[in-house]
Amino acid sequence: MYKTLIKILFLIPIIGYANDPFEEINRSIWSFNESLDNRIAKPIAEFYTDVLPNPVQLGISNFFSNLDEIDNSLNQILQGKPVAACSDLSRFVINTSLGLFGIFDLATHLGLEEHDEDFGQTLGVWGIPDGPFLMLPIYGPSSPRDIVGRPISGILSGTFSIEESDVRFAITGLDALETRARLLDVESLIVGDRYTFIRDSYLQYTEFEVQDGEEIEDDFTNNMDDFFLDD
Repeated sequence: MYKTLIKILFLIPIIGYANDPFEEINRSIWSFNESLDNRIAKPIAEFYTDVLPNPVQLGISNFFSNLDEIDNSLNQILQGKPVAACSDLSRFVINTSLGLFGIFDLATHLGLEEHDEDFGQTLGVWGIPDGPFLMLPIYGPSSPRDIVGRPISGILSGTFSIEESDVRFAITGLDALETRARLLDVESLIVGDRYTFIRDSYLQYTEFEVQDGEEIEDDFTNNMDDFFLDD
């Protein structure tokens, strides 16, 4: 995760043109989201990280990652990657059965690499462009392709299958809180204009995921070579 983030952060200054024709509106929504986050989401996330021991936080994070494995596996199939699909499905079976519903990530220790796939990425692999950058109220950075893909992945997730609405909403809320808490450590890496940084990070990350890091890896390696040659 952090290696991926470092590569993406290195590439942000050379990202070039960002497809953001609605920047004025996006920035207004961004300001609203920032205000809401600073007043509500961030303080709760900070309380969460202060109160819960790190092993408990890791267990919760693993639990939600495990719920996504079915979605990962199905999208691997749709992207034409049967080996990766079997790996993700194996991760789900192992971590659900032996890892106490995913609280313990035993599959990684057995050499099964974790992937992060969703239907938005699948659409990208199929050649559908992401479209203009969009900043959605509360949700945050997105694109037309993601607006279509994310709900479908949500339906494929383990959370959606929970019949009791109260339990489903509670788990969804905890998932959002856990995600926000993980972002606290990354905030110190944000430099310059926050809106531009988040936008470019999002665009670079989605491209990285669609390409499975291959083209990004090449660009990263080339620019690292240029960097050291310049020295």
